[in-house]
Amino acid sequence: MAASTSSPALHIGLRYARAVLAGDDAEKLFAEALEADLTGWPAERGRLHLAYGEWLRRQRRVVESRAHLRTARETFDALGFTAWSERARLELRSAGESSPNRNPDARDQLTPHELSIAQLAAQGLTNREIGQRLYLSHRTVSTHLHRIFPKLGISSRGDLAALLPPADDSAA
Repeated sequence: MAASTSSPALHIGLRYARAVLAGDDAEKLFAEALEADLTGWPAERGRLHLAYGEWLRRQRRVVESRAHLRTARETFDALGFTAWSERARLELRSAGESSPNRNPDARDQLTPHELSIAQLAAQGLTNREIGQRLYLSHRTVSTHLHRIFPKLGISSRGDLAALLPPADDSAA
């Protein structure tokens, strides 16, 4: 009955379940599940990488497991799935690799003023343009950015866009 439905979520879930519950065919089923088109399903792709990495590590294929566990950790960090990220970090630690502790709540580390400057910089505005919008000098904006970068654990403006996606203006 499930095979006849057109629900992509159901098919993704079935491939995941088959791979996780498989015995001898697990590796083949994980590979098939990861080959499926999961571009619109990053959380499910992350879960698959995590499960496959865990399986590989338990098969004593530690070196192979690290790539999948890393991918899972990065995916969950990007999505802000703290519990899943921590699970991937623990598995990576068990596989002999440490992970940087990334805090997905970057907005909470900044003052409201710093956050507004960081968001404008993430949108690609220059210091002068940010200063004009916020009635500050471009040097003041530069000083704020030099304080913001270490708080967020980044070193360039390019990293801001990935860390601070644009705020939803429609909610205001």
